[in-house]
Amino acid sequence: MTGQPSLYAFPDNSTLQKTLYDYILRAQSAALMRHQVFKIAVSGGSLPKLLASPDLLASSDIHWDKWEIFFADERAVPLTHPDSNYALLEQELLSKIPKTGPQPTVHPIDPGKLSDTQDLANAYEESLIRSFAAKDSVKLPVFDLLLLGCGPDGHTCSLFPGHVLLREKTAWVAAIEDSPKPPPERITLTLPVVTHAHKIAFVAAGAGKKEVLRKIFDTHPEAEAGEVLPCALVNLGAGDKVSWFCDQAAVEGVSFPRKSSL
Repeated sequence: MTGQPSLYAFPDNSTLQKTLYDYILRAQSAALMRHQVFKIAVSGGSLPKLLASPDLLASSDIHWDKWEIFFADERAVPLTHPDSNYALLEQELLSKIPKTGPQPTVHPIDPGKLSDTQDLANAYEESLIRSFAAKDSVKLPVFDLLLLGCGPDGHTCSLFPGHVLLREKTAWVAAIEDSPKPPPERITLTLPVVTHAHKIAFVAAGAGKKEVLRKIFDTHPEAEAGEVLPCALVNLGAGDKVSWFCDQAAVEGVSFPRKSSL
C-alpha cells in the first residue's frame, strides 16, 4: 500500500464530530456511486457517541435506508448486555434516528450462538458472505468504511498486541477466547479484512491516548512484526486509505505531521 495515513487534530469534540460527519458523507457518496449501498462496520468504546453527532442525526443527506451496519468486533454476550457493542450503538445512535423516516439495516451477532465462540464467529462470517459474496466468490469483503477505535494498548477491533490472531490470513471473522480486556470471549474482523476496506477511520480522543499514538505514528515502522501495534499494522497495511480523527490532547508530543481539515 502506498501513501501515508492522514492524522487530523481538532481543538474540541464538536469540531472533530463535524469533520467526521463530512468524511462519512463523502464516503457514503462514493459508496452509492459504486453500488447503491453503504456498507460500514463500527467498533465500540467511545466511537458510537462521537459518531452520533447532531449533524449526522439531523442531516437530510444521510440516506439511512442505504446503510448496512456491521460490527468490527463484538463481545460474546446477549444483545442487551452492557458489554455488547450492539447495545452501545443502539443506545448512542440507532435509537436517535427518527422512527418516522428510513432506517439502516443492522447486522448483529446471532445470540443463539453465544455458547460457542467459534460458532458465533462462523455465523457472523456467513452473514458477511451473504452480503458481500452473494453473486460472486470473493477472497475478502470490501467495506466502504470502517469506523474504529484505538485502545490505550494500541489494539483495534479485538485485535490485541502480540496476539496470534494478527497472523490470521484467510478467515474473515475470527473467534478470540483469551482477550486481555474483559470480556474474554469475542469475535472480530481479521486484519486482512480491515486493511482491505475502501476507507478506514480511527477516532481517538483524550490525553490518555497520547502515549500510544506516539508509538503508532513515531516508532520506526520497520520494527519487527511482533513489535508493531495492531493500529500501526492497519496504518502500514492500508496507507492513505486510513484517516485518524483526534483531539489536540491525544496527539500531544506526536511528531507525525497532522492536518486540521479534510
